[in-house]
Amino acid sequence: MAENKTLLEKLDGLVSRFEEVSTLITDPNVIADQKRYVKLTKEYKDLNELMKARREYIQCINGLEEARMMMAENDPEMKEIAREEAATCEARIPELEEDIKLLLVPADPQDDKNAIVEIRGGTGGDEAALFAGDLYRMYMKYCELKGWKVALSSFSEGAAGGFKEIIFAVSGEKVYGTLKYESGVHRVQRVPATETQGRVHTSAATVAVLPEADEFDVEINEGEIKWDTFRSGGAGGQNVNKVESGVRLRYNWKNPNTGVVEEILIECTETRDQPKNKERALTRLRSFIYDKEHQKYLDDIANKRKTMVSTGDRSAKIRTYNYPQGRITDHRINYTIYNLSAFMDGDIQDCLDHLIVAENAERMKESEL
Repeated sequence: MAENKTLLEKLDGLVSRFEEVSTLITDPNVIADQKRYVKLTKEYKDLNELMKARREYIQCINGLEEARMMMAENDPEMKEIAREEAATCEARIPELEEDIKLLLVPADPQDDKNAIVEIRGGTGGDEAALFAGDLYRMYMKYCELKGWKVALSSFSEGAAGGFKEIIFAVSGEKVYGTLKYESGVHRVQRVPATETQGRVHTSAATVAVLPEADEFDVEINEGEIKWDTFRSGGAGGQNVNKVESGVRLRYNWKNPNTGVVEEILIECTETRDQPKNKERALTRLRSFIYDKEHQKYLDDIANKRKTMVSTGDRSAKIRTYNYPQGRITDHRINYTIYNLSAFMDGDIQDCLDHLIVAENAERMKESEL
């Protein structure tokens, strides 16, 4: 009962803030300030989930008390109904308590954002590029299953196939909050097609998942951006090689964490429409800067966590794909399964679910300290 009281006190303390935010998001002055409005609507959504859980939690606690009182009556039929009601409430209350505890832990503010995914072939030459291509296909299949939209930004093909580098944007519900676990080094162990002795080789590809920044997340002086245009490469067609639709931007940016001025170079050749390519290049620029400016925030989180499930050193080996044994191993949570074929076809949700559970457990421990 003491724990019930503590949780209810925490929830009751949020009621007035929920009512305040509910009023603010209908204020014309707030709506006109997009940065503040977006922040408040996100807070409203989170608080609304807590208020729903609070209502159900109070109903269950009151229902349990009423059921226990009814069990003292003489009517056998009423006693049986009361026992069933009490059993239902007793089973539901612990579940709600765990849900509420998790909802009370501050979420990563970036989880609801779309994402930009960068895959690069690492050690292993042609085989690494082929594996980067396999990872790209895996994510495309997964995004298709989730109903997410994918927009290719740029790519560089490997000599034997696959990609030396490929960059694409993913939009949908909680994209970054789901895909952020994929950042890091992915290692593959298999016999390359060019191997004549049948020996297993080890290669690697790196994956970086960045939260896509909104226009008001970072400040960019667009007048200082230097633009170049060029003819896109590729297989050709009526337009692709004849019109300068590809765009390249250069931007000098002072890193607030180091004080060093860095030149950022971004190319986009995704579409045959130059204005669209410019727009997508700007989106990548915002996301790159947003990610850099939030690196201290990410490092602070990583330093608090022992397993660094979703953040930290992006050069760390996170997963091994062993083809001879059909095995997938995620080294962060000691997760191993033997369905590599299905995994490479986009069936990665179970692994992500385990990573989410591990991270939530860490977050709840931190909130209790």
